[in-house]
Amino acid sequence: MEVLDSIVVGAGQAGLSASYHLSRLGLAHVVLDADEAPGGAWRHRWDSLTMQDVHGVAALPDSASPGTPEGRANDVVPAYFADYERSHDLPVVRPVRVDRVTDEDGLLVVHAGARTWATRTLVNATGTWSHPFVPHYPGVETFAGEQVHTVDYPGPEHFRGRRTVVVGGGASAVQFLGELAPLTDTLWVTRREPVWRTDDFTPDAGRAAVALVEERVRRGLPPASVVSVTGLALREQEREAERLGAFRRHPMFVSVEPGGVRFADGTFEPADVILWATGFRPAVTHLAPLHLRSERGGIKLDGTTAVADPRVQLVGYGPSASTIGANRAGRVAARGVARWLDEHAMDDLSPAG
Repeated sequence: MEVLDSIVVGAGQAGLSASYHLSRLGLAHVVLDADEAPGGAWRHRWDSLTMQDVHGVAALPDSASPGTPEGRANDVVPAYFADYERSHDLPVVRPVRVDRVTDEDGLLVVHAGARTWATRTLVNATGTWSHPFVPHYPGVETFAGEQVHTVDYPGPEHFRGRRTVVVGGGASAVQFLGELAPLTDTLWVTRREPVWRTDDFTPDAGRAAVALVEERVRRGLPPASVVSVTGLALREQEREAERLGAFRRHPMFVSVEPGGVRFADGTFEPADVILWATGFRPAVTHLAPLHLRSERGGIKLDGTTAVADPRVQLVGYGPSASTIGANRAGRVAARGVARWLDEHAMDDLSPAG
């Protein structure tokens, strides 16, 4: 079996950045992507998400950013990624859904159904989109209405005239409320009071926020979202929802009943739909055989390098789970791969290629 220098799992922003830098370093690798076509998680975003909503996408290395053109994000960004893969001749193989990664006689073996690849190092760039998180509350299975998670958000018209409980304290929940409140009755519930940002989000503030998330993964804790430390801000398109009172936060309900939700004080609120804007978890279950998790529940990183196994780089995880962070992480991960290969050049392993 051919032994590669590295394998990148995932062809989103972080995976493409890593592949570009691995190619620049002359390292033999492939990128295994689970999707049928380029675009990563952007292919699956809801139709009402425009490029203005996401404030643009950071440019991939050696490329011009798509900026903030008119159009849906799930069209513009996949087209940009597809062009990038072609123009840089990146070795993307798809569709390949990785099941697990094992250590076999000092090599990492990537399994995808009946197919396997052997590699000396791995760059994991699987992000979070494939692992939506829905918390469990008593009675949730009895709810007679519809339950929808961000990953399946069908657009605002689907909710017209249907009382919707929006659950979650992040940017997606704010955007959903902005779209839904003018069309239907909404109720916003979160575990914690939202923190609203009233100042400009400067580059220094962004770096400080990322540093806080980096500190968590350095300590082996599960990563928090960057927005959890940056705070929330309303955009112009959400001002009508604000006028309608949509952003008046309610504490989290304690149980779900067939016709709605019940709060700790006994109050009952009827609902036709529960929209779970409750985020995602890192898609890293395929790495379980490598035992990377710390006793604190997360994967401890030194930069992008897994402390428990320095052959493994994680990008799009924790502080690099943004388009800007992903680019930088891809470069750091490629250098980490090259460093490990240099340090182990004398190991008795088959050469790549």
